[in-house]
Amino acid sequence: MELSRALEQHIAVLGESGSGKTVLVSAFYGAAQEPGWANQKQFHLLADRVGEGNKLHQNYLGMKNSDRLPATTRFAATSYSFSIKLMHGAASKAAAAQPFQALRLVWHDYPGEWFDGDVSGPEEARRRVDTFRELLGSDVALLLVDGQRLLDNVGEEERYLKALLTNVGNNLLSLKDELLDDGKPLVEFPRIWLLALSKADLLPDLDVIGFRDLVVEKAAGEIDHLRSVIAGLVEDSDALSVGEDILLLSSARFEAGRIEVGERVGLDLVLPLAAMLPLERHARWVARQNVQSKVAENLLQGVGPIQEVLSGVLSGLPGPFGKLWKLVGPNVNLLTDWATERLREANAEASAKGDHLRAVLSRFGIDLDDAERDRVLMRSLR
Repeated sequence: MELSRALEQHIAVLGESGSGKTVLVSAFYGAAQEPGWANQKQFHLLADRVGEGNKLHQNYLGMKNSDRLPATTRFAATSYSFSIKLMHGAASKAAAAQPFQALRLVWHDYPGEWFDGDVSGPEEARRRVDTFRELLGSDVALLLVDGQRLLDNVGEEERYLKALLTNVGNNLLSLKDELLDDGKPLVEFPRIWLLALSKADLLPDLDVIGFRDLVVEKAAGEIDHLRSVIAGLVEDSDALSVGEDILLLSSARFEAGRIEVGERVGLDLVLPLAAMLPLERHARWVARQNVQSKVAENLLQGVGPIQEVLSGVLSGLPGPFGKLWKLVGPNVNLLTDWATERLREANAEASAKGDHLRAVLSRFGIDLDDAERDRVLMRSLR
């Protein structure tokens, strides 16, 4: 995450062609343009590139009003940039003291065709490497498991799951020499890889526990192999989570000839996951005190600013890296064991004081807790 007056966070979305990536980002943005959405969330979600926002909104309206899916994209590597604009602005005194006043989300969409087959030549091979380099700054990666493909392989789900995970691993292996400079492992790399069931509406009886159990039962070895491949790309593989966090995602409820865009699952968690999951996970990893110093420093670049805004909720976590070893360990449980109660108190207090940025961030944490209770999300305890 890059730090300026806007805190920029990156999320990578990866999945085979047809897994629903374009539909997901269109529904994510389009729903935020509906009347009443901003009042509920207390912020506006705006596309930084107007034309791109209009296209995503058009896709969404096509689903909503005409039951029409967006046109399929092929080999289209797109990074969408969204800004979060607080409805009431930031409280003036609080804003002046805070390390950032706004949030920006960059959503990297990696073409599914590059998981399905070989590149057509040197130019496409170069584009594939360049595209992957663009998403290296992401803290979180969503690896999509296509609900339709699971339905197509009922009783033999391992055929699809093994192929998917193997293809992703092989794709990363093919990029390894291009990504590593002089063979040196990467410090900056997505270190939290969630498995996300896209088109979850097609499997209404499968909650996040059931999805986790299905994947583990059918493809545990392939998950381990993918983790080992990713571990071979990064410095300090102890600070890595692959397939330990699970999410259900659905852009809408799809029926024969009808699309109900108001019945989404998990999409409202994209912003909370990008903001809060690295905060709790990175602090936990660093607190073990066996993470190498330059990796720890990189992990904490985004922890400090958010912690500072949430001061009083996560009090004691370090800002400057030099205070890390003394302060972070005893306070890591504030990110987990006491999170719900403390975040709800902070949210109520911030709302009452008009501290809108703090209210939004604490609400993000509450949203993740609520999603776990509803069995839409499962977060790793490691």
